[in-house]
This record gives sequence, C-alpha cells and structure tokens, in this order.
Amino acid sequence: MLNCTKFQLQQPRNGMILSSTFRFHCGSSPKASSDTSTVSLKHVRRGFHIWMIAWSPEEDMKKQIHKVISNQDVIWAIKKETLKSNLPKEEHVSRFLKRKWALRTPDTKINQIMISKDDLLQGGENLGNLSFLNNPQPSIGDYVMKNNRQEPSFYVVRDDLLHPLVNGNKARKLDALLPILEDSSVTDVVTCGGCQSAHAAAVAVSCAERGLKSHLLLRGEQPATLTGYNLISTLYGNVSYVPRSLYARREEMLLKHARLVARDSGFVFSLADLEASLSSHGCGEHSSHVDSLTKRSKKVAIINEGAGDAAALLEYLSQDHLFGKDQQLKIIIDAGTGTTAIGFGIGAVCLGLPWEVTAVILADTIDGYQKKEETLISEFRRCFTLQCSEQTLTGSEPGLVHWVERRSPRKFGNILKGEVEICQKIAQETGILIDPVYTLAAWELASQLGQEECAKVVMLHTGGTLGMFGLAQRYKSYFEMLKDEYCS
Repeated sequence: MLNCTKFQLQQPRNGMILSSTFRFHCGSSPKASSDTSTVSLKHVRRGFHIWMIAWSPEEDMKKQIHKVISNQDVIWAIKKETLKSNLPKEEHVSRFLKRKWALRTPDTKINQIMISKDDLLQGGENLGNLSFLNNPQPSIGDYVMKNNRQEPSFYVVRDDLLHPLVNGNKARKLDALLPILEDSSVTDVVTCGGCQSAHAAAVAVSCAERGLKSHLLLRGEQPATLTGYNLISTLYGNVSYVPRSLYARREEMLLKHARLVARDSGFVFSLADLEASLSSHGCGEHSSHVDSLTKRSKKVAIINEGAGDAAALLEYLSQDHLFGKDQQLKIIIDAGTGTTAIGFGIGAVCLGLPWEVTAVILADTIDGYQKKEETLISEFRRCFTLQCSEQTLTGSEPGLVHWVERRSPRKFGNILKGEVEICQKIAQETGILIDPVYTLAAWELASQLGQEECAKVVMLHTGGTLGMFGLAQRYKSYFEMLKDEYCS
C-alpha cells in the first residue's frame, strides 16, 4: 500500500501535460528514509503513467524501475488531493451551511450487514453464494468501528427510511432545494425524469406538501397501468409525457415548458438564479427582492433532471457526524445522475474527512460522469464564492469521486435474469428492500469490498424501492418466477 505524504504540482501553460512529483512511504516503517520513493507523474491526453525511482540502501544508489505502473487508485487519490486545495475550507463551510433545511429530522438509521464466513469459502463473487445478517443497531463511531471487524461486513445508511414517498438521496437533495423555492415565493416547479422517475415523484410530493404546483415531463409513453413512482407522480403532480427525441434536449425542453407555464406575465428562474439572488440580497431580503420583480405573476423554477443542481450538493456537507471524523471509510453509492456521489465527495474534502467515495455508474460513461462532476464542482465553487466572498476557488478538474463500472454492465434501466431473486433473498435475510436497477449495484460492490481485510465499507441506500412496481410490469416473467418458487 502506498500512502501519499507530500506532493508538488506544476501546471504548464498549454494544459496538455500535468507533471507532478510525490513522496510516498512504503511498508511498515514510513519514518525510515530507506522506505521512501519518489514518483514522477505525467498526465497526458490518453491517461496516466507513473515512473517510480526507488532508493535501495543495499546498493547505495538510485535504481530506475523501468516498469510502467498504471494504478488507478493512486491516480484517483492524487487527483483528489490536487482538487482539495481549490475547495472551501472547513471553517467557511460551517458558515455556508447556516441556512434553512427541509428535513426537520435529518438523522438516519445505520445497519451493519454481516456476511456469512461459511459461504465465502464456496465463492463470494456471486451474491447467491452469500448469506447476510442484519445488525439493526450497531455501535458506530471511530473507536468502535476500528475494533468491530470480527466478521466480513459493511454498513448501510438507511436513507430509504427518511420519508414514506420521498426517500433516499431524493430527500437529501430536496432538503436544500425546497427552502430556496419557498424563500423565493415560487408558485410552480418544472422538472423531468423517466417514466418511473423517483426524482419526479419526490418533487411532486414535496411541492404538494408546500402548496406549490409541480409540472413533470416524463420520458416516453404513458403506461397502460399507472403504478410505482409513475402513479405517485400522477396523483401529486401535473404529468406530461414527452417523446424521447425531444427529451434528449433536456435543457431546451425544460425551459420551453417553463415558459408555457409562466405564460406572458410570469417569470422563469433556474435554481442558480434563485441561489444567486439569495446570496446577493440575504435570506430575509431575498423573497421580497424576487417579489418586487414578479409581483403577483407566476414564478416558475426549473429543477434539473435528478436534481442535478449545485444547491442539491449542500446536504452532504452536513453528514460528517454519522461515523465520526477520523475513521477511514469507503463510501459506496449507485450513480444515476451522479449528483449524490459528487456531493459526498465535496463534503468529505471540505470537512477534511478521510472518506473515499466510489460510485457505481449506471446511466452514462465514466467520461460523462467526470464531465458532470466538473460542471457541478464549478457551479458549487461559484455558489460558495457568492455566499462567503471567497475568491480563490478556481479550477474545475474532477477527481473527488472514484467512478467504477457495474459488475455486469447493461443498458440503463435493464435488469438481468436472477437479479430479482437476489433482491428477494436480501430482503428476506436482512429486512432491507433494494431494487435491481440502482441499489443492487451498490450492494454488490459493498459486499465485495466488505470481504476484504480491514476495509470499512459504507453503502448509502438511495431509496427508489417503489420502482420495483414498475419493473414488475416491464419484466413480468422475472417476477412470475418469484410466484412460482413460492407456490412450489
């Protein structure tokens, strides 16, 4: 294992090559000079390569190691450290978080999932070969977790229990967004998602609870039978189905529909607009400022698909109390839009937490998620600058999140044969319901990493379990197998 202790970075003007020098300590004696190696890193357009110069006390000379090392874990850590210097400091973040929140009780339950040792001997690659046992009230904290590794295990943050309909990361994102809408006297909200979008349903329910009208643009055709999140969206909001060809241009589609809702006398705002006004005029003056612009006209706010907005990142900066501040953790998250994982990454860096955030990609390529990360980090820096007058937050290189492929990649939204049975097995053994599209992907990786020695793995349950109803419609044969097995 290599541990980075010091690095120097030089960025040439052309931006094509990033040359850095790092010092690592290796082995069990990091203090000994003989255990120190110097690494030179060159970042070129097609990837990273590391050349290591090792000092050998026996030979009393520097020995060139000609083997090129391609260690993505080291690269990810290096990029994270580089970006960390450009993000807000912890003392400023505390000021940034002094704002209204939607969740009255943001605390969440944490379960510890024990993985059967006996079944590990029979092959742990397949979840069907594993047995799980849920400890619903584990002792957590820095000291306890360090001494609580008798059996392979991982932890599950039960954000799926936050709200009966608005749960998981949807509740966390809206926790910061909804007060902005209320302070701005917004009357209508426009957003979009898939036919079974948990985000769209969460926006519909949350808006209805606050007397706001929601307008939901759902991709594709209306199903013959309304069920799952589609049913919730229809009951609580105003649903319109959009052809896939138009949905591909999301920003244009959202803006056009928002203008239709606002009509000639109304006004359309993005969340960035509202956040900027909030920062410029203060929380107390913000609503009156927007009112002075709009008077009694409709005030329509646009929320991006999956709440992929910078303000949605804020909630994850306030969650450092769950496992303490000193424990090294591997946070596992399934990535739809990737906003949740990016929020966790920013929160960990800004608060100085030794957390490694890994996201299992589901709906895009790694390059696509990295671009999304770059955009949101840039927007976050801009919002933070407005809030705290911090002018040094420049740069937008991604690197906070370790994006990884799912064990069995597939087209987004598809499930594979046998995955419904795996979800059933987990539910029966642990009492935790996961779905094969999103949370099963995170559970797979958490189970794998939880078997590794000394790994402290934490899976964020992002909710979305009502989507199982829609899947039961689409994959009838897979769910029929559950009935056949039960009847037999």
